[in-house]
Amino acid sequence: MTQTALANNKDKLVADLKAVVSDAEEILKSTADVAGEKMSQLRTRIEAHLKDAKAKLAEVEVVLLDKTKACARATDDFVHEQPWKAVGIAALVGVACGVLISRR
Repeated sequence: MTQTALANNKDKLVADLKAVVSDAEEILKSTADVAGEKMSQLRTRIEAHLKDAKAKLAEVEVVLLDKTKACARATDDFVHEQPWKAVGIAALVGVACGVLISRR
């Protein structure tokens, strides 16, 4: 799997996790008026888990951003240090894509 595809998958995962956290917060808000000891305990546990999930999500986002920037820098350095290899690789990828597309 290429670095770009990996970064895209991580971006998708972060976005999905944000959606889950948002939905869970909405559920907590909508059940705020429901009474009962068990519901109160459940709400407290969910709030604690959401707080942890948000913190971990923020950490993952920072790490993902740092790795993506490092990958972009490494690619930029490679292209500047060895431009003809980069052109050759791009040409090969283009030919491969052309062959795959023409088979349809």
